[in-house]
Amino acid sequence: DIGDIVRGRDLYRGNNRENDKLEKKLKGYFKKIYDNLVEKKKEEAEADYKDDAPDFYQLREDWWALNRQDVWKAITCDAHDSRYRKMGADGSITESAMRQCRNVADVPTNFDYVPQYLC
Repeated sequence: DIGDIVRGRDLYRGNNRENDKLEKKLKGYFKKIYDNLVEKKKEEAEADYKDDAPDFYQLREDWWALNRQDVWKAITCDAHDSRYRKMGADGSITESAMRQCRNVADVPTNFDYVPQYLC
């Protein structure tokens, strides 16, 4: 899922060249975010992330925690007539009424911190 990809935890590696290319881009993006943080909050950023380079895994975790809601909105806002279905632990299925970003209180996933599974 996108959260796993951003955080560098995606179990599906697929095409190695494409994966390496994606990982290189992500490292570049998070290096820019880190540099921007150091400019604005040097001591805080260096204390939190100084040993995090070049992969910036902790920064990725923190960024995802702060931005996952916005990423969800960006993905779903143009999904016309689509609904999200969530399966509960008891096997029940609930369907959201959200359409195109409306009524989004939380990212509707309960798998964010659960290892990926095979269907």
